[in-house]
Amino acid sequence: MRLTLADSRRRPAAAVAPPLAQEAWLVDVANAAARDAGGVPVRLLGDYLPLLADAAVTGRRPKRAELDAVGQLGRQAAEQGISAGRVVQLYLSAARRLWQDLPTVVRSRDREAVRAAAAAVLHVIDDAVATLAEGYAVARRDLVRREEVLRRELIDDLLRGDSDLGALVERAEPFGLDLARVHQVALASPSRRLPDTDAAISALEAVIFDRLGDRDVLVATKEGLLVVLAPATAANTGKTAPATGQDSDLGLLMYGELNRLRHGRPWRVAVGRAHPGLYGIARSYEEAREALTMAGRLHVDKTVVTAHDLLIYRVLLRDQPAIVDLVFAVLNPLVHARGGAEPLLETLDAYFATGGVATESAKSLHVSVRTVTYRLDRIKTMTGYDVANPEHRFTLQAAVLGAKLLNWPTEALPSTG
Repeated sequence: MRLTLADSRRRPAAAVAPPLAQEAWLVDVANAAARDAGGVPVRLLGDYLPLLADAAVTGRRPKRAELDAVGQLGRQAAEQGISAGRVVQLYLSAARRLWQDLPTVVRSRDREAVRAAAAAVLHVIDDAVATLAEGYAVARRDLVRREEVLRRELIDDLLRGDSDLGALVERAEPFGLDLARVHQVALASPSRRLPDTDAAISALEAVIFDRLGDRDVLVATKEGLLVVLAPATAANTGKTAPATGQDSDLGLLMYGELNRLRHGRPWRVAVGRAHPGLYGIARSYEEAREALTMAGRLHVDKTVVTAHDLLIYRVLLRDQPAIVDLVFAVLNPLVHARGGAEPLLETLDAYFATGGVATESAKSLHVSVRTVTYRLDRIKTMTGYDVANPEHRFTLQAAVLGAKLLNWPTEALPSTG
């Protein structure tokens, strides 16, 4: 004799086989619901259908342990990469089909009994789907956190450039990175504390993926900066893109999107040059980081700076003992001027920036032309260098640039001993 669902509830739990195995019609409902949801595995229903059937027959509400089991199924769905919409569709479709196919023991009841059965079923649906969604959300948050940790560790190792290549290639593959291609690194620095990290990363990922595709792009944070690793050429070309244009394009793309965020403005973006291979990534990162530092010390007013634009300053700093010696030998006498060296250095900087035009220099400094000429005379007297002399002018300009890069006289000159 075939055991009915109602009979099974009156027998001891140990003597009852799993409900889906007992009730063939529940198996049919589960399979049909899985098809409705696009082939979601039937096992993700767990004991959900017996809970619904039991509610319809007896009005019983699910126990906490039974709902916890549903929440665990939600976690499994997230871990398997099944969308939340599809797994919820599985549960709703299963409920709809179960109600249509309930045995006549429910259909033959009077109207009030059917209404009570329907209410009991809806309660189970509400509880189960809410618990399912909660379990799914918890698993997704855990997955995102784990991915963020893996992403941060990967980008740290990539930017350091001294990790095992074979291991990095294997770790980079899930993120869609082809380390044999030509890449460049861009850094975005907020004017204040880094705003909501998730929002900033999502904003950058959306616009960069749309422009470059979702392969070979990695967005993360490092030391309070947003880091973007992006391809510099089309796939498989193996050629480095021209430095002019492409670097600033990536920088402008990032700046435009980040500037939409409420916090963090104004941003400054620095883009390293494109280099091939794993070590090229670390090199591009160092260039971008140097560009950020130099732009700050040089008081560059551009919101997007590129390593290519600042190559001359990297040349100056490459031989630091020489530039320190130049600054000390040429400009150190200015520290004895009334008011210190800063006003005189600002005057020289403005004078060179305006092409050696005293009237324009005065405008940028908000002083009179007479003040500018007086200061230039004082510089000539104290240093022996005259801005009117081409050779002297070159030496003075190189020394002023070196002073700005070394943040002198605010900071003491580095020791070269």
